[in-house]
Amino acid sequence: MATPPQVTPTQVNILVLDEDNQNAASLRQILDSEGWRVRIVNEAKHLMVELRSADWSLVIANVALIGVESAAFTILRELASVPVADGGRLRALFLIPEMTGNQFVVPLEAARLPYVVRPFHLHDFLEKVSDLLVEVKAIDAPLRQVRHEFGGLRKKKQQQTGRTTSMFASRDSYSYTDEELAEYERQEAEASKTRRNKPRTNLGDPGG
Repeated sequence: MATPPQVTPTQVNILVLDEDNQNAASLRQILDSEGWRVRIVNEAKHLMVELRSADWSLVIANVALIGVESAAFTILRELASVPVADGGRLRALFLIPEMTGNQFVVPLEAARLPYVVRPFHLHDFLEKVSDLLVEVKAIDAPLRQVRHEFGGLRKKKQQQTGRTTSMFASRDSYSYTDEELAEYERQEAEASKTRRNKPRTNLGDPGG
């Protein structure tokens, strides 16, 4: 009996623009842990070079470094808005620094571009990253993350471990039994079917 050919997994390539070395290192650690290739740049001009020279699945950009009226922002917005059916292969997620108010939130929501505001929680951040990677078919299914309907489980685990949430919470705080994971997988499969039948929503919109 012939051995089926080995399937090589698609390499997920993520480009991060952030001038804060500590924040960039934290993002690299999080994304590396999922087996994804991560490249960090700290200037908009380097971002533009990387966009021209490599094939990226996702760009995570500190919007304060490029603003919302620059050529870099315009190009990134246009690339990230191309539908997959029309050949789009890249999505963008914008990082909004703390204490900037609505300076960036309003224009990003008006453009229906996804964003996260610092400080953010590890699982919420990865869920948005995951949804965008699924959208461009870089990964097959969303990462198994804690969702709103598992708020009770989240609270229970925190009470058991005595840990509190932080900007990047430990995965150990969110360990579940086999029964809990099986139920989550069932709900995730149903949610995935629903998402495929709905138009894209604004991931940055708190009401979306």
